[in-house]
Amino acid sequence: MTGKPQDTDAVLEAQYNNRALVPDHPAVMARWKAGSETARAAHPPQVLKYGPGERERIDWFDAGDGAPVVVFLHGGYWQALDASWFSFVAPPLLAHGVSVAIPTYDLAPNVRLGRIVDQARAAVDLIRDRTGAAPVVSGHSAGGHMAACLLADGRASAAVAISGVFDLEPLIPTSLNVALDLNTAEAEALSPIRWPAPVGAILDCIVGGAESEAFVDQSRAMAARWGDAGAKTRFEALPDLNHFTVLDPLFDTDSALVKRLADLAHRC
Repeated sequence: MTGKPQDTDAVLEAQYNNRALVPDHPAVMARWKAGSETARAAHPPQVLKYGPGERERIDWFDAGDGAPVVVFLHGGYWQALDASWFSFVAPPLLAHGVSVAIPTYDLAPNVRLGRIVDQARAAVDLIRDRTGAAPVVSGHSAGGHMAACLLADGRASAAVAISGVFDLEPLIPTSLNVALDLNTAEAEALSPIRWPAPVGAILDCIVGGAESEAFVDQSRAMAARWGDAGAKTRFEALPDLNHFTVLDPLFDTDSALVKRLADLAHRC
């Protein structure tokens, strides 16, 4: 749906293999880790369990009783990382009076992608039960995909998907699918761009302006398709930011992206 008929397997590999596209990604990820360690020292999170598995846990950063919540779902192509890499998103939102929940989930190839999506649902269900309200859900890359899934099934009040993958079929011929092992039917069933749009729901599709054409197209196409079907969508390409630096605004309390998340949380 978002791929082009002329795209060869080699083209798709080049377009979707973000670590190869951004050679200095280890330095950016080191900033994530350092910022997260600083955040956890300043705001030690409470660990909530949404299931019996070792990785079925949420880092909970509490802004106080009655505060709205943003759930942030981490990326890693459903096969890498955990919540501890992304604690840096919490302090700027806490400064706006917003609690932050960052789930960890199981990874491929240990579990299939459908199971990971179900874990995201369970994590958000726990937050809803705890607070009595549907949270705003955000996420990066794989997390952007899951944010859209959670909005589609009514678990989120709004979603901000950052560099999301909404059509999974182009991943099938790439090296990223070695762990995921997606077939065509599974990829189609788990692609939220193919799902009925939640009419009236708010979905922001944010992407780095310096990302691959495929990633920009994914966000643009998702916003257009759901927008045409009745959702309140917005597409934005952030100038000069790649698939990793696209998260830089989340370090900044005064960035437009943090303010957008806080505004949605307080409004919704």
